[in-house]
Amino acid sequence: MLIKIVNPNTTHSMTAKIGDCARSVAGPGTVVEAVNPEMGPASIESHYDEALSVPGLLQEIARGEEAGVDGYVIACFGDPGLDAARELASGPVLGIAEAAMHTASFLGRGFSVVTTLGRTRGRAWELAERYGMQRFCLGVHACEIAVLDLERDPDAVKVITEACRVALEEDGSDAIVLGCAGMADLCALISSELEVPVVDGVAAATLTVQSLVTLGLRTGARGEFARPLPKRYTGRLQDFGSQ
Repeated sequence: MLIKIVNPNTTHSMTAKIGDCARSVAGPGTVVEAVNPEMGPASIESHYDEALSVPGLLQEIARGEEAGVDGYVIACFGDPGLDAARELASGPVLGIAEAAMHTASFLGRGFSVVTTLGRTRGRAWELAERYGMQRFCLGVHACEIAVLDLERDPDAVKVITEACRVALEEDGSDAIVLGCAGMADLCALISSELEVPVVDGVAAATLTVQSLVTLGLRTGARGEFARPLPKRYTGRLQDFGSQ
């Protein structure tokens, strides 16, 4: 089985970390390929960033189809381009927010999301509603550390852990969802410190895609998620018309 993890930003060091986290949970016989697009933002922290990350993401999905990839993970907590990717892919495609929230809903009465910048909290709430997680998502908290600073700030782990502690106390939640793929390697440490389940969407999505492929399941394609209608695209998007 070949699973392709697409980090929609262009930061290679984050992609490497995401790939390591996915491989650490993948089962025997599952090959994980972690990539990022050649074009797009260095990090995704706004609606503008999300929108401009989607063409590069879809390019990687198209390449995966040519290479015979069995399933995909979109490794950004905003789940950018998820619906469009499902139209292109012959196998299942999961976003990490979608997978993390559903996984956390199995672990107690409710969970709290701890994300990066406060400006992304609205997007997390929006996704909780879209995925039917309103009853389980008890709060969305920001640690106010920019995505790229997760690797550079020496106090990042301490600040994120404290934000998780505050979230648990304020929300009365039973679990934490880490709201950024760049936090994927922090689950065990924070879980040990706070003695609660901590869910990383990269790991959750990887195992869910693996299960769906094993079951022979993919996105239904009779209606909305059928392949896009062929048409001409112009300018910098001219190559996308043949997808």
